[in-house]
Amino acid sequence: MKKIMFGFSGYAMFVCLILSAGISNAQEIIVASASTNKPVVKDEIIITEGDKLAKATESKAEDDEEPAFTFSGSIDTYFHTTFKNQNSYYGDAYAPSSSFADLKGFGIGMVNLIASYSGDKAGFTADVVFGPRGQAAVFGTASGQAIINQAFAFYKFSDKLTLNLGQFNTFLGYEVISPAVNFHYSTSYLFSWGPFNHTGARLDYASENGLVAKLAIMNPTDLVEFNPVNTYTLGGQIGKTSDKGGIWVNFLYGDQDGTLDQDNSQYLDASAGSLFQADVTLGYNLTDKFYLGFNASSQSTATGEEVDINGDIVSSGGESSSFLGFAVYPKLTLSESFSVGLRAEYFQIKNNHLEIIGLDSNGDGSVMEFTLSGNYKVGGLTFIPEFRIDKTSEDSFFEGSTVKSVMPSLNLAAVYKF
Repeated sequence: MKKIMFGFSGYAMFVCLILSAGISNAQEIIVASASTNKPVVKDEIIITEGDKLAKATESKAEDDEEPAFTFSGSIDTYFHTTFKNQNSYYGDAYAPSSSFADLKGFGIGMVNLIASYSGDKAGFTADVVFGPRGQAAVFGTASGQAIINQAFAFYKFSDKLTLNLGQFNTFLGYEVISPAVNFHYSTSYLFSWGPFNHTGARLDYASENGLVAKLAIMNPTDLVEFNPVNTYTLGGQIGKTSDKGGIWVNFLYGDQDGTLDQDNSQYLDASAGSLFQADVTLGYNLTDKFYLGFNASSQSTATGEEVDINGDIVSSGGESSSFLGFAVYPKLTLSESFSVGLRAEYFQIKNNHLEIIGLDSNGDGSVMEFTLSGNYKVGGLTFIPEFRIDKTSEDSFFEGSTVKSVMPSLNLAAVYKF
């Protein structure tokens, strides 16, 4: 649905907000010279659906002492309403400015089919998606097919070190593309405006004591089929996991839209500077019934370059733009079949980094959202009733001729995972 772009203020304000509350789409792709204007919920140790499936097949192969093939997937469908409220910054949509779950009335999400094979030393994951949610998630395709969510091969140097090569879901953040993995059906701003997918080479390390790490060299974020801009992005992760949960620190750094070429540029062409994103995610089972997750992320894009009236490439000047956000995810398990959870999020934009909500004259703005969801499980089927409130610092919504800063929304979803 959306993406690419990166301040650091508002921590104290958000912490105070949480304490006082009693809480214990397609993304944009910007290419130089062109203007075209979201790990398993972390109570799991593996970060993405592809990683998790590859790990499962690897374990099966070890148990059986022979290569293993695994096939899994999910489908999801839902009802969505914002009670006649519309979004001024999202194509007048009946939805907040976050990814997925944004179609009015009864809608479908996606069909997700995942195949994975693991041999003694090598294997692959092939993950395809069909439907509006899948197409919004894999938007950066030159071919326009938008059906390959993940497609990577892996080679195991040892039990601890694995090389992955191809397209894989991002390892940043708390939420993921698959609704079968997230607790909430709608998604956060932090997920929606961070990376979705990467294509490149990624080295994974996992020790017996729970220390995990990743190091990757990749195309610019969400440019999945090939690299048209000839710049690359560095990504990394370090984490510590245990039986109770884990903590992960992630980062991305790189120029996302290439650089200007003097021979192929003209007046008013522009290119953004390098993007940097730092992300912290954690999740722990504090008791047998109470789980708490947390995500904080800061993304900034430096000023870049532009072509002046003389045809020269010059520095754009000005200040960098950024976003900063926090989200907490408390979850209470009431029975084997039913649990209830809350997402409370604060998301701040500086210097016109994203035009997804109302901003003030300085290009600054913020949004808070609170999402209360239930999960009722019957076999492979999960029913997700969900009520959400979005509150922006400036008017961002409307109903008829009345402008508003608040949008309520209701989702009733059904997700089947096999």
